[in-house]
Amino acid sequence: MIPDFLNPEFLIPEALRPEFQAFGTGFPVTLLHAGVTLLMLMIGTAVYAFLTPYKEINQIRDGNSAAAVGFGGVIISLAIPLATSMSASTSIREIVIWGGATILLQLFVFRIVDFLLSGLPERINDGEVSAAVLLVAAKLAGAIILAAAVAG
Repeated sequence: MIPDFLNPEFLIPEALRPEFQAFGTGFPVTLLHAGVTLLMLMIGTAVYAFLTPYKEINQIRDGNSAAAVGFGGVIISLAIPLATSMSASTSIREIVIWGGATILLQLFVFRIVDFLLSGLPERINDGEVSAAVLLVAAKLAGAIILAAAVAG
């Protein structure tokens, strides 16, 4: 009796067929789901940048570290519920529906946080990193709660 690891039959593609089939079927779907979710993240980030009165991208280009911290927090805060939406979904349609809903809810949460912590966006505009860190923490907290709600 030859051990399995020395058996040349192990090298025949037929013996590995189920694993290759699973990978061949699953990997393109994984790439598609990730691509759709990344596209939605870019759209959500662009919508946020368009809706905010302060143009963070221009401020970042001008060297405003607080704006960079704040905008980085926005990207992460959008990504967390989007990632949960993707993992909870079984189709592209579901990813788009749940992802779109989480983007809208998260943009609403951002507005609430900006309202409750009034004055912080202006301080970020003035370059105060401490204000940006607090605002990002509040937005991340909202993102984590929203992600947990989506995960059910």
